[in-house]
Amino acid sequence: MQPIRDFLWQVMEFSALVLATGILFGFIAVVIIFFIDINQKEQAIRRNYPVIGRLRYLFEHLGVFFRQYFFAMDREELPFNRAQRAWVARAAKDVDPTIAFGSTKPINEPGQILFLNSMFPKLDNDAEQEERRPIVFGQGYAQQPYSTFSVFHISAMSYGAVSAPAIEALSRGAAAAGILLNTGEGALVSHHFADKCDLVFQIGTAKYGVRDLQGNLSDDKLREVAANKQVKMFEIKLSQGAKPGKGGILPGEKVTEIIATTRGIPVGKDSISPNRHTDIDSTAALLTMIHRVRSVTGRPTGIKFVLGQALWLDEFCAEIHRMGLNYAPDFVTIDSADGGTGAAPQSLMDNVGLPLSSSLPLVVDKLNQYGLRQRIRVIASGKLITPSGVAAALCLGADCVNTARGFMFALGCIQALQCNQNTCPTGITTHDKDLQKGLDPRNKAVRVANYANNLMKEVTTLAHSCGVFNPHELGREHAYMINSHGLPQRLLDVYPEVATDPQYQDLAASA
Repeated sequence: MQPIRDFLWQVMEFSALVLATGILFGFIAVVIIFFIDINQKEQAIRRNYPVIGRLRYLFEHLGVFFRQYFFAMDREELPFNRAQRAWVARAAKDVDPTIAFGSTKPINEPGQILFLNSMFPKLDNDAEQEERRPIVFGQGYAQQPYSTFSVFHISAMSYGAVSAPAIEALSRGAAAAGILLNTGEGALVSHHFADKCDLVFQIGTAKYGVRDLQGNLSDDKLREVAANKQVKMFEIKLSQGAKPGKGGILPGEKVTEIIATTRGIPVGKDSISPNRHTDIDSTAALLTMIHRVRSVTGRPTGIKFVLGQALWLDEFCAEIHRMGLNYAPDFVTIDSADGGTGAAPQSLMDNVGLPLSSSLPLVVDKLNQYGLRQRIRVIASGKLITPSGVAAALCLGADCVNTARGFMFALGCIQALQCNQNTCPTGITTHDKDLQKGLDPRNKAVRVANYANNLMKEVTTLAHSCGVFNPHELGREHAYMINSHGLPQRLLDVYPEVATDPQYQDLAASA
């Protein structure tokens, strides 16, 4: 027994020595930090409260992660609250979508859109027998028009802004759900072809993937992209809701070798796209570019923008009439001022552009006024991640809806707000291989498809409740908006539908 006692005594002596050494070094470290803090002049808190003043910055950092779990109410957090994120999570996991007791959503907040149920809603069984009507893009103008039955698609997310496993999961999920995946402005990579999903190729202001050595749009590159049968449409991005008037921003730490090769830029250097297309300086130049891309590729071609100075819409529509319907875009994607991004100046993200509730009816009404609504499809984008948001956009006049952040939540996003730092803890917006390991593309693809399918299912349920068979039949007569007095007002009264100007009626019929 004596050897055992001696051994245990030695262990205790060693442990005490380690502890004492640790305490000594800890004390020395605190003293050093004390003198550093009390002598520095950059931060008043640290100078006045050395050592403990540093806790402020630690708590400030940790608060971003913990407030959504302990402090924020279900409906108060931004940019997305717990109730919205929880719905997406249930839809993505394909679990019970029901809730109990009562809604936590306030129904008297100004701007809130609620739906008008019919006394005689459509029976689900009858709806299954109703013939579905496809949404067709570019019919009569593109060599290869595109049609889809879905009113819900994946908005632009560039490879670079999001990771390779995330793109692969989105590709597989889009194929399973039968919906479109927008490539974003980062060009095509192999991960977009993980499955045979339909793609929209986005042409950003830097024209990545379709530019020549001088950075100009290349017809040869356009043909190369169009040679891939999965690319169904092209979208020219003019502006983005989170940063109107600012081009794409990809921090240098996210510019890996494959991204640099794909985009034709240096490894490790910030990828900053021009704040507009250098070769599009007028409405006529824009329409000429649309016509050129569609002529070269044979695919429907549209534009994406966030609306600001709305008088431009009259110029836009009038110029289409002057140049001809074959110069018109096959679709317009209207992004909301509260749209998302991986990186943007806060001054732009917080303060510039119109929200979708204002811009969408403006665009739809202007297209109606000029007899162009049948020619140009309208896609709504920007913070539409739940069935109510999608249905509201359809009521306001959209043909279909895109979302990016909704699908990020389906992939597992926890709203850590680190998209611009290459430290995303869920592996979605990082190129750190260790962090990407947590994202299994095949598993997350199932969740992407579940989310899309369950959202469309609930939008259809809302449509049946309003008395129509299909979501695309929803209109302004099926909803009301809470006004500034907290009272409901018919959406049709807030945004009266605009009839086609008589001088354009013949053109509307031909379109």
